[in-house]
Amino acid sequence: VYAGTINGEGTLTLRATKAASDTVLAKIIRMVGDAHARRAPVEQWVAKFARIYTPIVMALAIAIALLPPLIFGGAWDYWFYNALVLLVIACPCALVISTPVSIVAALTASARAGVLIKGGAYVEAPGRTTALAMDKTGTITMGEPEVAAVHPLGKASAQDLMTLAAGLEARSSHPLARAILAGAEADGITVSAAEDTRTVPGRGLEGRTDGRSIWLGSDRFAEEKGFGDAIPKDLRDRIEGAGSTLVAVGDGSGVTGILELRDRIRPDAKDIVAQLHAQGVKTIVMLTGDNERTARAVAAEVGIDEVRAELLPEDKVTAIEELVETHDMVAMIGDGVNDAPAMARAHYAIAMGAVGSDAAIETADIALMTDDLGKVPWLIGHSRRTMSIIHQNIGFSLATKGVFVVATAFGLASMWGAIAADVGVSLLVVANALRLLNSHEAKVPPSGGEQVGPQMAEAALAHGH
Repeated sequence: VYAGTINGEGTLTLRATKAASDTVLAKIIRMVGDAHARRAPVEQWVAKFARIYTPIVMALAIAIALLPPLIFGGAWDYWFYNALVLLVIACPCALVISTPVSIVAALTASARAGVLIKGGAYVEAPGRTTALAMDKTGTITMGEPEVAAVHPLGKASAQDLMTLAAGLEARSSHPLARAILAGAEADGITVSAAEDTRTVPGRGLEGRTDGRSIWLGSDRFAEEKGFGDAIPKDLRDRIEGAGSTLVAVGDGSGVTGILELRDRIRPDAKDIVAQLHAQGVKTIVMLTGDNERTARAVAAEVGIDEVRAELLPEDKVTAIEELVETHDMVAMIGDGVNDAPAMARAHYAIAMGAVGSDAAIETADIALMTDDLGKVPWLIGHSRRTMSIIHQNIGFSLATKGVFVVATAFGLASMWGAIAADVGVSLLVVANALRLLNSHEAKVPPSGGEQVGPQMAEAALAHGH
């Protein structure tokens, strides 16, 4: 039942799943509110500079008011007037407001584009990105896998396998879970949620149904349970060779069957990776828990530099730590719980498709509210444009102040000129910063996508990716 729903006739019994303060909308509102409290490094630099700049200006004003009359016998009222002119023109208003106005405009433009940035510190970071790590499912691929085939082992039927798998995945929001549930619905299976379900991060799910223990997960999960040999090698090779994902389903006695799931690569993924390279991102790494042959097939198709496959959440953390040691600015793109530890270790983290994902909103420094990977190159460009405008504003403010300070020292500036210059520079830097509000347009991602297939996998292996 959605907020604002009006009950017509009849009685409804509703169960609240969250308090209002824990909803995704409430978290987004808090995140936007907190964004202005996190200052960018350039803002901190301006604040430090102002603390040094102000005493120097005061000292110069005192020197201009006192030294010429005392040393050269100048008129007191004339040089006192010049000192006041200096104080007016040297007022750091334009300098101080140039950065925060630019940051606020950048945050506003990004929010309009569906990119929520948690503060000024993360406006600056994307523009300096040298390495980018990303998950495969839902990031490079569409995140909409389908059950391509069901392979029963032993006495179990295909319907038995789908019933067990759908029961375990009934309460999960993982892309593979959605695929299994959609497959069960297409087969006309009535899903009954398993009891005592437990997620094993990076491996699979466990639960109980009809008094017996059941599980599903990767082939590694099956091996950890002591059933690795129960998966026929030719079947494993065929599934991985086709670029598909293997999901084993079993109970306490062994593996009862295999599900073969296949995803589609985002149609714009290759172009986006090329854009990122063109923007100076030197290393793009795929971190995935999927099998290596499938991962390398996808990476070869889209032009990714490095592949690290069959990773557990803790392995992703290690991979990010290695990147942080060798690169100046490392970003991690993920989609929630399994990627959260690795996202926390990167210099900054981006969450894909944050709508509906509490973990993504809580973990990430930047949240993409849709699944449009094209927002990442836009974000990097937006960051660089923001920093360029900030540097323009700082340079223009300081140059103008410098010219008038020198003119005042020689008695060439008037009070009206100083006031006009101070207000004029302030208005100009604000107007320049507001140009960022026009940079929120982002392209619409194309639909469809190329399905990962055996030819793609063979090509990847042939090229040694």
